[in-house]
Amino acid sequence: MSTLPVNLPEGNFDWRLPSRGRVGMYCLIAAEAAIFTIFVVAYLFYIGKSLMGPKPKDVLHAPIFYTVCLLSSSITVHAAVRRLVAGNMAAFARFWLLTILLGGVFLFGTAREWAHLILQDGLSINTNLFGTTYYSLVGLHAFHVTMGLLAMITVALFYFGARLRREHAERLEILSLYWHFVDAVWVVVFLVVYVIGV
Repeated sequence: MSTLPVNLPEGNFDWRLPSRGRVGMYCLIAAEAAIFTIFVVAYLFYIGKSLMGPKPKDVLHAPIFYTVCLLSSSITVHAAVRRLVAGNMAAFARFWLLTILLGGVFLFGTAREWAHLILQDGLSINTNLFGTTYYSLVGLHAFHVTMGLLAMITVALFYFGARLRREHAERLEILSLYWHFVDAVWVVVFLVVYVIGV
């Protein structure tokens, strides 16, 4: 049996396997996306099935300002990594710290909303099915934001300790993938909780 010749285009091909860190982060994101999907489906399934109040429309108010802060942080973290790639450490620090600030403001908004729901509206995780699914879904997201902020604060400490260099840009880009994921998940959570579920 004859073998047909294969004509490959001429030139040098510099193909490399993706870094282990990037592959690991994609695997983590896939696993976390599956977990969030389960919580979102549970929330949607139990909408309107609480036997007693309060109901979502009675107590929920869309956190527009805090949402804008969180989504803006995707822009600032991207800008920070680009500045690090370019070797502009001062600009990197400004954008990185702004990202931390925006994420912190979002977490403050979540804590403020929860305090109002618990103390003013009497909605706790044990009140009804709505309370259980709401705190579980929004709390899961807040936990992920907290973990991302802790990682970014650690990077900031390395920067101020003069231990962060341009060659660390790929690692920070991988961390930024996680932060983009957290922001994307919030879009889904926001739509489910504050738009569809009200």
